[in-house]
Amino acid sequence: MKILILGVNGFIGHHLTNRILATTDWRVYGMDLSEDRLESALCNPRFQFLEGDIAINREWIEYHVKKCDVIMPLVAIATPKLYVEDPIGVYNLDFEMNLNVVKQCVKYRKRVVFPSTSEVYGACPDPEFSEDESFLVVGPIQKERWIYSCCKQLLDRVIYAYGTRGHLEFTLFRPFNWIGPRLDSLYAAKEGSSRVVTQFIAELLMRRPITLVDGGRQKRCFTYVDDGIAALMKILANKDDRCRNEIINIGNPDNECSVAELAHLMKKIFMDHPDHRRDGEYSEITEVAAAEYYGKGYQDIYTRKPSIAKARKLLDWEPAIDLETSLTKTIYSFLEENETHPGTEDRC
Repeated sequence: MKILILGVNGFIGHHLTNRILATTDWRVYGMDLSEDRLESALCNPRFQFLEGDIAINREWIEYHVKKCDVIMPLVAIATPKLYVEDPIGVYNLDFEMNLNVVKQCVKYRKRVVFPSTSEVYGACPDPEFSEDESFLVVGPIQKERWIYSCCKQLLDRVIYAYGTRGHLEFTLFRPFNWIGPRLDSLYAAKEGSSRVVTQFIAELLMRRPITLVDGGRQKRCFTYVDDGIAALMKILANKDDRCRNEIINIGNPDNECSVAELAHLMKKIFMDHPDHRRDGEYSEITEVAAAEYYGKGYQDIYTRKPSIAKARKLLDWEPAIDLETSLTKTIYSFLEENETHPGTEDRC
């Protein structure tokens, strides 16, 4: 099988590429703006990489859409702070650029495995979110944080409409707060614009206060990336055509915690790390109003828990890694990476 992954150097993209190359005979063609997370994949003869931009390298993309069996457009801005700061940039990349790729898949009748998002459920009141039944509830227009959710939801609907009318085969997967090594750049976290787990790691490393937006009452279900990638591998294999034209949540409902609980648990794990047990001084945990932290266009979601009955049925999949283990693996990996200086050794 030949797979095209756009955004191959991203969090999901590079973990998936490494798993594919390690466990199958599939070929991967990847494009991204950089290659720093791809490590030994660059030396694998079944991996071909182009340093490029989805908005510029359109001929290369179209050629590889024609050439490959499965297309995975993983390029997106997925950072809440940027939804408010640059909503037009989010729209241009997350919707317009990805729609162009989807249209090429329609043109050449290619299978699409597309990353939807748990954000599409918005402020849904259901205790667990069901892919085929839950309402997708978003806020008013002036709350610009919803632009990401709306871009993804509209793409879901476009892909679904093309697929159910016989123009392409698709599977939409909805990740719920995947975490793991190399989730975000620590440099982005130092600027205050990464996702919550990486942001908290950066604060702990720099001994800056961990700020809980609106008290950290928001609850999330954190999923370790190895569990998520295992589900994606089953989707790609698509045995018995089970995943054809399906939408599938990929999350770990057992790993639910509030952001406040997350902060305290991460601080405990950091303080127990062999290199930081004797630091003597650690980040304090403070509170900040959402409008002060994100700006007036922000609006939060207080529950986001997936039903994974469909993933269990279609994929015979079950997440296995508990919350504390997931966070420990993530934090320890980031700390180890922070001590190294990538680029100075021969990767091959």
